[in-house]
Amino acid sequence: MKPIALLLDSRSMGGIETHVSVLAKELTRRGFRADVSFLRDYGPHPMDKKLNRWKMAARKYRGSLHFLWSVLTDRPALIHTHGYKAGLMGRLAARLAGVPVVSTYHSGDPGTGRVRCYSLIDQKTAWLAQPIAVSEEIAKKLPPKTRKINNFVPMPAEATAPITHFQKVAFVGRLSEEKGPDRFCELASLLPNIQFEMIGDGPMRDELQEKYGQTVRFRGAVSDMDDLWPEISLLCMPSRKEGLPMAALEAMACGIPVAAFAVGGLPELIRHEENGYLAANGDTKHLAALIQKHANLASGSLKELSCKAAETIANRYPAEKSMNQILEAYHDAGLKL
Repeated sequence: MKPIALLLDSRSMGGIETHVSVLAKELTRRGFRADVSFLRDYGPHPMDKKLNRWKMAARKYRGSLHFLWSVLTDRPALIHTHGYKAGLMGRLAARLAGVPVVSTYHSGDPGTGRVRCYSLIDQKTAWLAQPIAVSEEIAKKLPPKTRKINNFVPMPAEATAPITHFQKVAFVGRLSEEKGPDRFCELASLLPNIQFEMIGDGPMRDELQEKYGQTVRFRGAVSDMDDLWPEISLLCMPSRKEGLPMAALEAMACGIPVAAFAVGGLPELIRHEENGYLAANGDTKHLAALIQKHANLASGSLKELSCKAAETIANRYPAEKSMNQILEAYHDAGLKL
């Protein structure tokens, strides 16, 4: 059986990497051979441990030419790209080799400088593949044939006990401008009586840790959140731009409500004061007030929001539905199922 190549260009763990891990596992469960393929080998990767545990190997290339040669030689059943670098190279290789190709567009952030240029080219060449967008906002920038398919996470194997007492607020993600880690630190400064913890790494870490190290606990990058979710009472997503963040889906699947700015696919996911909280983008004082309100809730109200968060993922973002839609996209691209 020829593989479905899940192609990305990555050095660390983030939303795309979590999505690809889950997708690979679900494809394997359905009887497909899924190869997690890295466009360039940057050395050990946080995904390695998880893939090994699932008895799945990562395929790492020495760069674009090595990947292109491999595709022309081996001709995988389909290439499914994630991220702009993998998208540009994957679509080119697929066209040259006559291989079906699907590209998922995860980010609503156009970036700046060189990244902005690459992102624009990535969007303009989406027609070369069957595009998938994870939110309506992203889909509007892509060709009419784009399929809007929600990100998804499997529900925990064992039911998670709902939250009944407040512990801490956490940020989980890359410490880069579009994710708003500086906004998270500002929130912590406004709420000194609440424990704030930042989980992740990125270009803004050193600057933020130097300025807010006494206010926020910086935990660093974590390859697997399974042991940390039970410590978190509220996930905060103060992003400037978003798609449909995997961290929000994972948290809510574990019964953790999300407090966020209303950007990207988050307003589709969060029902205000039912399974989480929404504030206008950039309204830090309002978001801080919502976090304080949540911290002050009685046990019964915390439990109700926790249960609603988990129900949202189980009922509105089921893995089975999204996987069926992804397989339909594969069929549209030319894969014989």
